[in-house]
Amino acid sequence: QVQLVESGGGSVQAGGSLRLSCAASGDTYSDKLMGWFRQPPGKEREGVAAIYTGGGSTYYADSVKGRFTISQDNAKNTVYLQMNSLKPEDTAMYYCAADSWVGYPLRPDEYNYWGQGTQVTVSS
Repeated sequence: QVQLVESGGGSVQAGGSLRLSCAASGDTYSDKLMGWFRQPPGKEREGVAAIYTGGGSTYYADSVKGRFTISQDNAKNTVYLQMNSLKPEDTAMYYCAADSWVGYPLRPDEYNYWGQGTQVTVSS
């Protein structure tokens, strides 16, 4: 069992930056995939970025490559999503997710453990 708590969301103007944090508790000993997903209003949840905590491999959606960076701090059991050059289309509820066995790191249905989400709003 893994518990996830996101923080760091907020409102920002286009071109600005935010850093989201996902603090994990519970089973933090085993290596796992940890991902960031987002769900804009009225749309399906989509993968943004993911990281394998064991080796640090990272995965990004094409829409955020070059703008977002996922990283981890193993000592704090925390994964971060640094979001730069934000656009209005990045507006969404952002969720953190985790699981031990994931075939497709950016597919939401691959993950069983989810946080409650943090809202990101980007104004033009």
